[in-house]
Order: sequence, then structure tokens, then C-alpha cells
Amino acid sequence: MKRAPQIDFVNAADAEAILTDVATRLRAGSIVPYLGPGLAALSNPDAPMTPEALAGFFAAKVALPRRAKGNVWASAQHIESNKHRSTVTALMAQAFAAPVEPTPLHHHLAALSPPLIVDAWYDGAMRAALGKHHGWGELQGISRAGIGEDRWYRFYDAEGREVDRAVAQSWTTVLYKPHGGVLPARNFLISDADYVEVLTEIDIQTPIPDVVKERRNGRRFLFIGCRFNDQLLRTYARQLTKRSAGVHYGIVEPDVLSRNELRFLVEQDLTPLAIPLPRAIEILLAG
Repeated sequence: MKRAPQIDFVNAADAEAILTDVATRLRAGSIVPYLGPGLAALSNPDAPMTPEALAGFFAAKVALPRRAKGNVWASAQHIESNKHRSTVTALMAQAFAAPVEPTPLHHHLAALSPPLIVDAWYDGAMRAALGKHHGWGELQGISRAGIGEDRWYRFYDAEGREVDRAVAQSWTTVLYKPHGGVLPARNFLISDADYVEVLTEIDIQTPIPDVVKERRNGRRFLFIGCRFNDQLLRTYARQLTKRSAGVHYGIVEPDVLSRNELRFLVEQDLTPLAIPLPRAIEILLAG
């Protein structure tokens, strides 16, 4: 049996000191916040806020074979193959129909107007927080299944209207949702088929918008509310931080990290800050 990689987690006081410094750099725009569903989950929404919970939602709606149960991507693929893509889209829209209330950190990030925010889940909490401000727009990954276009993503302004890619250059803040989102147009990357082409091309960065590549240059990332216990999630995080600057940071719970997550932290030279998420948010809000 392979031994889990060993990580020396910094002590609590040092971790808080590091995060305090990160908060200052976040305010200055040199840190890119990378939001996972664990952040929005703090508002106790009705929507499923983990891949496992979303897989459970699918299982409650459609009879799934054993091999697909518990795996959200395989569950969506089974539904798409045996029913229709429209069924997947309708179920996703149903799962995220109830608005997810932004947390204080969502509002804080929106007020900071950073050049780039990455949001790796399907809810609309970050969009709702940004809606109180000006000078922002959103990029979403899209499924290429059946669209008949050579496109990987779409651009939307603050009102939810689709716009040309050139408009994005003028936005002060770009909200990038690589897996899509329920708002404004129900774009979802969710089935295995959705990811086949993306994962084939993502190593050469084709599915990542140019404006995202430009705005990550010279910046570090802070992962907030993220888990990396799935290969697909690790792949996206690895490729989105490629060619950015220096060491990145992640707010983590050491007791729940899997062997693969520990290995990912080591491989990516990601500094793990073992601070409970509510306390981490307090520090970021005060920074």
C-alpha cells in the first residue's frame, strides 16, 4: 500500500499570519480567489453543494445503474445517454433553482473588484454579489454537445446578455465559471461527454479563455471552500493555475484530506492553511 504524502502543516498562529498577508494581497489584486462550493455552502442553501450531493440528487430523480451511483459525472452521462441532454439540463436547473445567498466573503470579494474570480460550482451566489457593483462580466464554460460550434465558452455582461469576447477586455472584474452555471443561461459541463474534449485539450490550454490566461499572469491563487478529491477537479485547478506566479494557497481541513488530495498539494507546491473556513473568512474580511 502506498503511503500518503507527508505534509508539515504550519501551526495555527503562522497559518493565520500567512492568510492575513494573503488578505492584504487579495485587496491589492495580486491574488486570484478560486471559489469551491464549500464557501456558498455556508449559507445553508437548498441546492446540492458537493459533487456527491449532486450525484445523490440525480439518483433521487432517475434510476441509475450501480456503476454510476455516487459519481456525478457518470450519473449525468447515464441520464444523457438514456434519456436526452435536455433532461440533464432540466434536472440541473431544478437542482439549482433556489437562489444561493451570497456569504459575507462573496460580498467582500465583489467590493474589492479583483481582476479575476474563479468560481468552480454551478450556483449564482458570486454573480448575485457582483450584481450590486459595476464593471464586471462573466465567462462560462459550455457543453459542446450538439451546439455545432467550435466554442468552449460564452461571455455574459452584468445583465446576463451574451456579448462578444472583445467586451471582456474592458471589464474590471472577470467572473470565470469553468464548469458553467445555472445563471444566466443554464450552461452546464456535467456529463462525462462534456469533459471528453475539454480534458483532451486543456493541457494545451485551448478551453481556457485568453482573458483568463492574461489575468492570471503574475498572480497567485487562493483556494477557498475547495476539495480536490476528484481527478477532474484536480485537473481543472492544475490547468487554471498553470503559468501563473509562485506559490498558491489553500484553506484546508487536514482531517478530511484524502491521499490524492495530499499528493496534489505536494505536487502543486500549494501552501495548505489549516484554518476552519469560518475563521479564515473572518481574517479575509478584516484584511
